[in-house]
Amino acid sequence: MIVKIVSDFSIIVKPLIIRECLWPECLCNLLKKRICGIVTHYTDRLTKKGKIMAVQIAIIGCGGMANGHLNAYLTIHQAEPGKVELVAMCDEVEERADQFAERVKEVTGKKPAVFNDTDTMLATADLDGADICTSHAHHHINAIKCLNNGVNVMVEKPMGVTVKASHAIINAAKANNKIAATAENIRRMPSRRTAEWLMNEKQMLGDLWTFSAQHASYRAPNPESDWHWRLDLTLGGGGMVMDSGAHYCDTLRYLFGDPSTVYARVCQFEDLRVTKAGEIVKNEQEDTWVATINFKSGVIGLWTCTWAAIGHGFNHVVYYGSEGCLLDDGDIFHGPFDGAEVILKDGTRHSMESLIAEYMASLSDEEKSRLFPHNFTDGVVLECYDFVDAIANNRPPELDAEVGLRAKSICEAIYESNACGQAVDYEEVVAGNIEVYQKPINERWGL
Repeated sequence: MIVKIVSDFSIIVKPLIIRECLWPECLCNLLKKRICGIVTHYTDRLTKKGKIMAVQIAIIGCGGMANGHLNAYLTIHQAEPGKVELVAMCDEVEERADQFAERVKEVTGKKPAVFNDTDTMLATADLDGADICTSHAHHHINAIKCLNNGVNVMVEKPMGVTVKASHAIINAAKANNKIAATAENIRRMPSRRTAEWLMNEKQMLGDLWTFSAQHASYRAPNPESDWHWRLDLTLGGGGMVMDSGAHYCDTLRYLFGDPSTVYARVCQFEDLRVTKAGEIVKNEQEDTWVATINFKSGVIGLWTCTWAAIGHGFNHVVYYGSEGCLLDDGDIFHGPFDGAEVILKDGTRHSMESLIAEYMASLSDEEKSRLFPHNFTDGVVLECYDFVDAIANNRPPELDAEVGLRAKSICEAIYESNACGQAVDYEEVVAGNIEVYQKPINERWGL
């Protein structure tokens, strides 16, 4: 029936539009192209019995955070059968991919195909999307391969190992008219959405002025600890400024918009070393940073962290406005948390728990269904659902690769400011025009 409607477009719809609405011929052609594209998308997804196929997903990289993604897809499968099907698991260590596949079989009764390289998987499996959870340096390599083979992607944060790597993913997505989504889970959770709502819509804090997110503690160096890829800057792209820091930088953009300038110092006070294949090697991650972030909105932020603080440690996160503050109660990467509270100028206090209830009550049924489908509140489940639903309905994801690039660029601006010894223009970092820090990493990967 759908195909017949499209084939009859020129006979029925086109003359009707021109006669009744007096639309120009070029607009009719544009409308026909759009309708055909939508119909083609859905007819391609029809099974022989006329039902819409489940979105076919592969996971590339089956360690670490990929476990959370696997659990998320299985949760979606159980809540909405027929929405998603995990059809392939790929990891250079095939045993890890096979373990993932067995976990899928336990829940769904069907075991995905197992691969140890992306090229073979793309040549063999019929995929709608790939969820990329590899080491940071391999994000762009795998994403571009998938996109060039017509497969939509969601990429774990940070989007690319450098700004140039992130741009390469975005360009490949545009060239192939495919989705490139950012796997950012933190801002999707109720307390974080509530924080954005109370600051920007409800304006409980009045004019937003400044924030301070600071941590100090001591981690004694341990050369006997094992090396892993995150400790190599060419593989990880940076230390915690860009690792967990990518979450916080996305949250900052969500709350305050884009920065204008960033000034920072980043260093390793302790001589950090680890053991790799029986040899003592350098841990290249920073143990300290101090960053001042100026936003285009006028907000000024201070973000500091050190694991070289001997004798006294603390953790303090607070957001200030002209009418009060939001006092957080968690770390400097993943908040605002459920235990936060708003303290107003007159001394009244509002728990985040009560504000979440107020925020949720303010949402329409459509908004609740879109932001929290099936009443999901786990950020990883929500990011995976959004990716699958974007593919199924031929729509943009809530957080695309550009969002990931811009969050990551705050992290890179911190590194670049330290490397340049001066404040850097945020937009110049986003554009890839400043790469003193990133240059060796880009050269390593041919970017």
